[in-house]
Amino acid sequence: MSAPPAPLQIRRARAADADVIAGFNIAMAQETEGKRLLPQVVARGVRRLLEEPALGFYLVAEAHGDVVATLMVTTEWSDWRNGRFWWLQSVYVRPAWRRRGAFRALYAYVTAAAALEPDVCGFRLYVERDNRAAQSTYRTLGMHETDYLLLEQLRAGVVYLQQDS
Repeated sequence: MSAPPAPLQIRRARAADADVIAGFNIAMAQETEGKRLLPQVVARGVRRLLEEPALGFYLVAEAHGDVVATLMVTTEWSDWRNGRFWWLQSVYVRPAWRRRGAFRALYAYVTAAAALEPDVCGFRLYVERDNRAAQSTYRTLGMHETDYLLLEQLRAGVVYLQQDS
């Protein structure tokens, strides 16, 4: 018989969580996209969001005082809906905690928090095309694929990946 999962505590991240969150973001990019992020850029990005709440917020899931999962929330204004979408980003669950309810607990917390904000009209996230396990999890929670294709153009000089030597 296996031991029951440890109880998870969900909370807003604080400055002391910055290094763990940055490490999780680096691990997620490597695992899901094979991208090697520049640690110093990620660390500055995490700290900036923690210092500037208008940019968004992070949630962490803790078990026995250790952070085992994180997600970031940023917002997008929708004039069509006269409301904000909460974008769920930088989702990472330690491998030992996958399929044990950590993301589900974070998602339950974020949906409860959004219910207290009258102008939140929904949630959005993007997921790597080949990450079938994550897609299955998101669909199970009621999310579905949209009709939109995501495009981007980075400003010249934005560097966030390590260069292969």
